[in-house]
Amino acid sequence: MEINIRQETAANYQAVSELIRQAFAEEVMSDHREQFLVERLRQTEAFVPELSLVAATGQQITGYILLTPIHISNGDTLTGSLALAPVAVLPAFQGKGIGAALIQEAHRIARELGYSSIVLLGHETYYPRFGYERASTYNIRLPFEAPDENCMILALQPGVLDGVSGMVVYPEAFFQ
Repeated sequence: MEINIRQETAANYQAVSELIRQAFAEEVMSDHREQFLVERLRQTEAFVPELSLVAATGQQITGYILLTPIHISNGDTLTGSLALAPVAVLPAFQGKGIGAALIQEAHRIARELGYSSIVLLGHETYYPRFGYERASTYNIRLPFEAPDENCMILALQPGVLDGVSGMVVYPEAFFQ
């Protein structure tokens, strides 16, 4: 199965929304509104089109990932980062490497664009294979209650998290 990963276009919005809805339909730890988060983020200044990617298998869009600029705040110090939310794969295509391919390509592009780290709230057994570790290791906290093992961060370059700590600050669209 060949997977083609490319930047999302406006023509993909409806298919991506339905894909996200289906991908999270059976997810217990979901509010089942991830597609609406993506729609809101697309309308903000925080949206970076180069970090909104689709995976296509043949002519069908089978996966999606979005990285959004955020900050880690420690008093007067703001450190730029990215939030990974969401990554989604159509249920019939899960377990075939599409999510991994999207994550790896998103990491590559984020590095190219000069970003230093990525924060996420996700499955504690899935993301560590990509280098994610507990955010609490760096005394980095998310602004809501979540199990420690699910709050993770990835340094995109060696040493970029040295001395970084504080609270993650998301764009307002994450809370609407």
